[in-house]
Amino acid sequence: MSRPNKSERDDVTDIERVGVVGCGQMGAGIAEVCARAGLDVMVAETTGEALEFGRTRLFTSLSKAAERGKITEEELEATQARLTFTTDLGEFADRDLVIEAVVENEQVKTEIFQVLDQVVTRPDAILASNTSSIPLVKLAVSTARPDHVIGIHFFNPAPVQRLVELIPALTTSEGTLGRAQLFTEKVLGKHAIRAQDRSGFVVNALLIPYLLSAIRMFESGIASREDIDNGMEMGCAHPMGPLKLSDLIGLDTVASVAYSMYEEYKEPLYAAPPLLQRMVDAGRLGRKTGSGFYTYD
Repeated sequence: MSRPNKSERDDVTDIERVGVVGCGQMGAGIAEVCARAGLDVMVAETTGEALEFGRTRLFTSLSKAAERGKITEEELEATQARLTFTTDLGEFADRDLVIEAVVENEQVKTEIFQVLDQVVTRPDAILASNTSSIPLVKLAVSTARPDHVIGIHFFNPAPVQRLVELIPALTTSEGTLGRAQLFTEKVLGKHAIRAQDRSGFVVNALLIPYLLSAIRMFESGIASREDIDNGMEMGCAHPMGPLKLSDLIGLDTVASVAYSMYEEYKEPLYAAPPLLQRMVDAGRLGRKTGSGFYTYD
């Protein structure tokens, strides 16, 4: 996918400096996407250990992209040079856009937005959340700039998946929404769809009940994990079965989105099955911990 050069970007967006809060699976992917698009990217984590782990994750992904011929060695070096890392959100002062991509916890996200509101100095900077389920208006009203808060929801793995959901809160201005759409489509080369600020948005509102149904089927002994996944892969042409997909997303994330959707709609089909809750309690979260419905190296 071709990326616009700097002069072309200046014609469609004024966003050049991006901050990403969190360098886990999603944060690292979002930072990679932005850096590969030619942007100055600063990534923040809470501790030096977490930051080093995230840096290694990000640079390993870039190296694999070079090995597979997705980017050249020159592009690899240039992309790495655009990335800086910090444990101090105060260094985000000059950012044009900050994307929060931390754990799916409303209190944690709210506290981050309150800090960003204090430290980001550009008055029209966009403060965005990668949340997959938390109402954006709750994050927006925790700041003094609710018109500049929006949801920009990437999908895993962010460097590969083409879709981005844009979720304006009731307080989000049309200008912020328009700038976010130009940025995701023209600069990052993604396909943006708009969703109302309702738990689950578009994709997860359709996906999560499907995943929960597969977990209930496995839990009740109707079919084995392999037969459930093979049934959807070979019978419905899905690229990945629902239990494998749950492991890829992260079972804690699946449970968090399910909880948020159930709280909003009170529909039984959104309630997390007991097995899912027990696996999360046991720390069996899927690929990222090496164990979920399947075991991973």
